[in-house]
Amino acid sequence: MSVNMTIEIRPYQSQDLNDLLSSWERASHLAHGFMSKSFFDQERHNIPNLYLPNADTWVAVVEHRVVGFIALIGNEVGGLFVDPQYHGTGCGKALMDKAQALHGGLEVHVFQDNIIGRQFYDRYGFVAVAEEVFEQTSYLILHMVFEPAAET
Repeated sequence: MSVNMTIEIRPYQSQDLNDLLSSWERASHLAHGFMSKSFFDQERHNIPNLYLPNADTWVAVVEHRVVGFIALIGNEVGGLFVDPQYHGTGCGKALMDKAQALHGGLEVHVFQDNIIGRQFYDRYGFVAVAEEVFEQTSYLILHMVFEPAAET
C-alpha cells in the first residue's frame, strides 16, 4: 500500500458493518493470536450487538472501503483495529488523531501480549500507568494514557 494514499476518517454508518468486521477479524487474529476461538466468536457477536451501539465509532476509508476503525467510550479507546494490509500506511494514526482531536487526553487498555498494539501506542505517545488481569481471559492488560503536549 502506498503511504501517499488518501485516508478519509468519518463516522461509522450501519452499511460499514461487513467491512468493519472483516478489518477487525484480520487485525485481531494477528494481534491477539494468543486468544481462544471462543473469545473471537464472542467478540464477533459483541461488536455489532454490544460495542458499536454504545461507542462513538469512526472509520478509516481508503478507496471507498472501510479498512479500520476506532471505537471510543468517552476518552477511552475501546478498540482500534486496522486491516493488516494497511498497517504502516497512517490509517491507525489518522484514527487516533481524530480521537485526540475530539477528547485531548486518551486512555486505552491493551493486552500485554499484543505486541503490535503496544508498539503502536508507544509510538503515539501513550504511557503505561497500571497493569491488571483481564478476568475473562486471565491475560495481563496494561492501562495506558496519552496526554497531549501543552501548547507553548
